[in-house]
Amino acid sequence: MSRARVLAVTAGVAIGSTLLVAPAQAATSGPARAQDRVECTRMTNGQLCISLNTSPSRVEVFYTKKSGGQIKAKLGYRTTNGGSSYGPTETISTGDRETQTWTMSYRCDVDWKGLIKVEGQGTFETPWATC
Repeated sequence: MSRARVLAVTAGVAIGSTLLVAPAQAATSGPARAQDRVECTRMTNGQLCISLNTSPSRVEVFYTKKSGGQIKAKLGYRTTNGGSSYGPTETISTGDRETQTWTMSYRCDVDWKGLIKVEGQGTFETPWATC
C-alpha cells in the first residue's frame, strides 16, 4: 500500500473515531446527578409508572391512558414497610396522562410500588422501585 493511501486511511479512521466519540461526550457534559428510579407496568389500556425523583426529592405516580373507555381512578403508592397514600379520584380519558406527586424526602431503606385503583375494576401496581 502506498504511503499516501496509508495516510488517507489513518486520517479517515481518526476522523471517524472523533465523530463516534463526540455525541457521547456531548451527552455526558453538564452537571452529574443521581438518576431517578422509574418502574413501569404495561396494562391493557395504558401504562402505569412510579418515579423516585431526586431533584427535588419527590415520588410521582403517573398513568398514561392509550385506549379504551373513560375511567375513574386514583393514583397512589405503597411501601414495603406498610406505608401508603392515594390522591383524589380523577376521570381519565384516552390520551390523558394523569400524575400524582408527593414532595417529600422518601426513604431508601424501603421499596416503593405505584398503584392505580380503578372504580369497578380493582387495583393495579408497578414492580417495586428501589433507591
